[in-house]
Amino acid sequence: MTKLDSSAAWASAAGMVAANRDVLLAIAGVFFLLPSLAAAVFVPAPVFVTGMSERQMLEALQRYYASSLPVLVVLSIVSMAGMLTMLVAMLDTARPTIGQAIGRGLRAIPSYIGAQLMIALAVLPFAMILVAVLAQGIAERFAAAIVFAAGLYPIMRTMLVGPVMAHMREHSPISAIRASFRLTRGNAGRLLTFIGLATFVFLVVYGLIMMLVGFVLVLATAGEPQRLIGEAIAGVLQAIGYTYFVAILAAVYGQLSAQDREMRSTFD
Repeated sequence: MTKLDSSAAWASAAGMVAANRDVLLAIAGVFFLLPSLAAAVFVPAPVFVTGMSERQMLEALQRYYASSLPVLVVLSIVSMAGMLTMLVAMLDTARPTIGQAIGRGLRAIPSYIGAQLMIALAVLPFAMILVAVLAQGIAERFAAAIVFAAGLYPIMRTMLVGPVMAHMREHSPISAIRASFRLTRGNAGRLLTFIGLATFVFLVVYGLIMMLVGFVLVLATAGEPQRLIGEAIAGVLQAIGYTYFVAILAAVYGQLSAQDREMRSTFD
């Protein structure tokens, strides 16, 4: 059984970002930042004001997703393409050009979407049944929280589907899911701790920066310009964070796949 070394994975992820900085900057700009700015302009998120009830907030969210769903789906696919393109750029030792990486990332999108749909179809029915059963004995919110926590396990086990497809050029969703399960066996807890800690650190830094930005913007401008400038800065920070997240996936995959190949060669 392979074991994840999170310290080595983080060092590898940071090294990948530094070594591919120019390429990743271009990819992040096209696939993460521009869609984020487009969403801010054309499908701005609903605004919640003080005094709104939970029902009113829920209705606002429902209206937002009902009217914006087609655009959000397109933006989500663009982000998937960016993730796969980054993985190709970071994992391919032949150092493909940006155009080659984009081409391979785009070709992998149908398979990647197919894999995510298969995972969702396998997990959601079980989650819904479990919520219904647990809700008979405890509050529905607590039941949903328990199911969410349980759902993190299959998410961690399938976290490497993208890297498998990008590096191995595996276009079979089932094979990619199996490979991810094999590589992450015994590492779901380590992955959750590693990614959870990285996410927590990012959210803290992001929150502090946006608080400072918000304070400056309140003093410098107002209205729509204030919102758009804030959204632009938030988009830049999110693009940086997502780039490091993809690098973490690439580093984890590189480490576990190397250990897996070594173990297989030993037994062979």
